[in-house]
Parts: sequence; C-alpha cells; structure tokens
Amino acid sequence: MHVNSRGRRLAAVAVAVTTATLLAACGSDDGDSGSGDGQITLTVDVFGQFGYDDLYRQYEASHPNVKIVERGTGSNLDEYSPKLTQWLAAGKGAGDIVAIEEGLLVEYKANPGNFVNMLDHGAGDLKSNFMEWKWNQGLTADGKQLIGLGTDVGGMAMCYRKDLFEKAGLPTERDAVSKLWPTWQDYVRVGEQFKAKNTGAAFLDAATNTFNTIVLQYGGAGGGYHYYDTSNNLVVDSNPAVKQAWDTTMDIIDSGLSGKYQAWSDDWVAAFKQAKFATIACPAWMTGVIEGNAGADASGKWDIATVPGNGGNWGGSFLAVPKQSEHQAEAIELAKFLTSPQGQIGAFKAKGPLPSSPQALDDPAITGATSAYFSGAPTGQIFGAGAKSLKPVYMGPKNQAVRTEVENAVRTVELGQRSPTDGWTDAVNNAKKAADK
Repeated sequence: MHVNSRGRRLAAVAVAVTTATLLAACGSDDGDSGSGDGQITLTVDVFGQFGYDDLYRQYEASHPNVKIVERGTGSNLDEYSPKLTQWLAAGKGAGDIVAIEEGLLVEYKANPGNFVNMLDHGAGDLKSNFMEWKWNQGLTADGKQLIGLGTDVGGMAMCYRKDLFEKAGLPTERDAVSKLWPTWQDYVRVGEQFKAKNTGAAFLDAATNTFNTIVLQYGGAGGGYHYYDTSNNLVVDSNPAVKQAWDTTMDIIDSGLSGKYQAWSDDWVAAFKQAKFATIACPAWMTGVIEGNAGADASGKWDIATVPGNGGNWGGSFLAVPKQSEHQAEAIELAKFLTSPQGQIGAFKAKGPLPSSPQALDDPAITGATSAYFSGAPTGQIFGAGAKSLKPVYMGPKNQAVRTEVENAVRTVELGQRSPTDGWTDAVNNAKKAADK
C-alpha cells in the first residue's frame, strides 16, 4: 500500500477521519487490552485503506476471544508515521499490529529491538507465501530477524476519466488509450492534445505523483535504486534515473498539463468529485483512493490503461508487531492471517491493494477480477500481469525525508515559484540536508 508512497502520502487517502490527536489518545495501553471473560482486544494501526474490515469479522468469528480495533483508517502517511515513531520510542501507545510502508521500513529496521522477531513464531514456514524480494525486505540485514510480513505491492497503471477523454475527442477504450502513450514523451503529446480541447479539466492531477511514478520506474529499470544506492549512499545528484525523471516531469509541467493540486490535500480530494483532471498515475492501491474520493456518481466514468514506459512499482507495506504489545503471540497470528494468500485476496477485493503473494496472484479471484467502478476493467490482469516480475527499488535510511524534499522542489516549479534549474538545485541541496538530520 499502500501506500507515496501509499506520501505514500504513498497509500494513503487524504479524507482522513482520524486525527493524530485521536490516535495518540487511543493507544493500546489504554487499559482495554482484555476483559474478565478472557476476551482480548487487538489494535491494528494502519494508514490509508488496507481493506481489512471483512477479514476482521472473519477472524473474530473463528476466534471468539478476540476483538479487533483498527485505528488510522484513511489517514495519510505524514500523519501516521511520526506518531508510530513516537510510540516506539516511548515504549507505549502503539497498536498490537502496526503497518509499515516500504519507504520507511529501512528506518524502522535500524532499531529491530522495537519489534517481535516473527521468525521466533513460525513465520519462516510462510516464506513461500511471498515474492522473494518482498520477503527479503522484511528481514534485517543479517537475515536473523523478520520485522514484518508483506501486505501488498504497487503494480502500476494509469487511471483515466473516459468522459473527459470523449469530451476531448480522444479514444476512450482502454486498449486504444494504452496505445496512445508507450512512452512518457507520448503521454505529454496526448496531454497537449487534450489541453487544446479546453475541456475545463487538467490532463493530470499533480506533478509530484507523476514524478514519483517516473523516478521509481526509471530506478527499477536502472540500478534498482533511486535516492540511495544499495550501500546507503545518497545519490540524488549522481543517479541518472533521478535526473531523467526530473527532466521528464519538467516537460509535463512546461506543457501546462498539471492541475497543480497538492496531492492528498482537501483540494485534491475535491478535484476527483468535480472531474477536474483526466489522468492519474495509478498503482493498484490507488483504485480504492479514487473510488473513495470521486464517489458513487463517478462509477463507470473511470477506466484503467497501461502506464507509459515499462511498468513499475509504487508502494507496498508490511505488518509488524511491536514488543510493547501485551498480546504478541495473538497479534502475530492475526498478522499471519491478514497477510496469508486468502487474506491478501480479501483485501484486494475490498480496496484494491495488489497481493505480494504468488499464490494469491495466481488465484482465479485475482486473475478473473474486474471492477464495475472502473468500467469493468480486468483489474487482476492489469495489475497482476507484471507483479511477479516487478523490479523493486531500494529505499535508503532517510528515504521518506529525502523524497519529501525532492517532491517539494517539484512542487515549487509546478507553482511557478522556481525555474527547473533552480528547483533541481533545491532538490539536491535539501535532500542532502534531510539525509544528514
């Protein structure tokens, strides 16, 4: 998941209904961890939409001694992550299970003592339930501790409004739309055609979302990293993938294609309902974001095409159990259930996060999945086709902080506050400062 990253403000829906204050007030140390009749409460901390509601009910039905409470639903990563960091540092307040976005996993793995080693609880037997690289991401560098079990991956596509494409005189059928933009340069060209028709909508939502898609795509196709190399050296200014993604995004901005919405802001959410943009970079988990933000009235007006370039991956998360949990064994069993092949299938059906389990990806429930909201699009085929061959991008120790600074620089150019050259200088310098903190 989501999740930029699902920021991710990565998986993350900006229609937050749970504030940071509420989260802090509802820590798992609030005395509601059990009751006299032996029932225990397991608190699950998430951000965005993980799609677990039905799975919770199933688990409670087969475990009558367990009550599950989810916190943080709909919150974005910028709200969620600082609270989780505080709870872990304080040794109290965190849920029995906590979601960790892939871009922040390296930071949390630096203090493995905060988490239960899932290998001590039989998780090693589940390795084949996950793509190898996803499993390895959850391990500490020495391979002796498993911090978390993988949830989803963020296989990429491009979601678009059929009604706005029709208004602009462009093809609306998904295969025809996919053929319009084999490259990002073609995407810009199509955007310029769209803009010339004066539909009253922008071609895309935000340059930052598009930049993140491109830099992850270029990074995966190159050395397998973007902001940090695999030795944890900051390489923003020396990795060609980052500068190439910057230049491509500057072309998009220069062509006037962006709606200039701040991703995950209230205005961005409202723009979905008001049909203010025609395309959005669309990892699998974004489909749940779109449906939640655009609402029922937009059902059948959206569809899904392939993403320009060659695939890519944006987002994906893990479930971990903090050592401060009073119910570690029970929490690990719930985490195993939620991340099992069937659990991942259930989450996909509910909110769209693409499974990281090969068994789930091969299941007819995924391969045959379609979305009525997205005009009957075969979502399982679209997102699952390249999932097994995804090239993951390495995330370094201060990935989220560095990413924020680079995207902030993109934003200043998008708003006309800086030139592309000055913006790039800001991106490099501010990224270095963020990495040194």
